[in-house]
Amino acid sequence: MKHALAASCIVIGTMLAPVAAYAADGDTDRANPKLFVKDSAITTKIKSKLAAEHLSSLKHIQVDTDQNGVVWMTGTANSQEEINQAITIAKSTEGVKTVKADIRVQKDK
Repeated sequence: MKHALAASCIVIGTMLAPVAAYAADGDTDRANPKLFVKDSAITTKIKSKLAAEHLSSLKHIQVDTDQNGVVWMTGTANSQEEINQAITIAKSTEGVKTVKADIRVQKDK
């Protein structure tokens, strides 16, 4: 019985170690919950606007916002027009200071 309990504790500890490491290495924004929520809200607004435009390559574009209102967009789109539209949408979103985009043209297969 003692061995089973000890083994369970070791297994659980081993499984939680990566989670603890990830949490410790997480976003610095999370140190200030108010900023983290604001950044998340900007990202959510942009993603909602992109979805409303029905961009076919939306699933390939990742959006993130840092604590200074800088939006980072990465991924792929089907055309340069879709890239331009995604960047324009991000730039027109309230709270965005600047947009850094690394989106490449790559047609869906």
